[in-house]
Amino acid sequence: MSKNTGLNAIEIKYLRLSLGLTTAQVAELSKASEEDVIAWEAGEKPVSGLAEKKLIEIDETIEMQVLNTCDGIEELFKKEPKRQLSFVVYPTQALYAQYNPEFLGALPLTELYNTSAWRIKKECKLILEVDVTLVALEVESYKAYREKEGLKESRESRAKWAATQI
Repeated sequence: MSKNTGLNAIEIKYLRLSLGLTTAQVAELSKASEEDVIAWEAGEKPVSGLAEKKLIEIDETIEMQVLNTCDGIEELFKKEPKRQLSFVVYPTQALYAQYNPEFLGALPLTELYNTSAWRIKKECKLILEVDVTLVALEVESYKAYREKEGLKESRESRAKWAATQI
């Protein structure tokens, strides 16, 4: 039986980059210093178990969101021939926390949510032949749209607004 030695330097760096995170963000998520993360990626120190576990959990969460969202989109397009969608992404952590707090527990950083949206976009194009446009939330435009349409703040309202932006 082989001993699991955890992620090596190349794997931890690839995982960080694939999640769209900086070394400082990985340090924050894993309760380590940025110098530790740099040392892990250089192969100078073994990756901490907490960092490895946290990053793999986040990656798995994103992959599950991709699968679940794509399954839902595939089901939607069985009934409706439209082949274009838009998803709201968040340009800042403050907007993400304000408008999409339900994801903060699983994906605590806006970069992680936006990475998930990017992966969904890619999967939809490759597998479902559905074009997804990522639309950065512009608060004033969104508020004006809601007021004009008589809508309350909701995920559905953001989706409707995003559809008007493509």
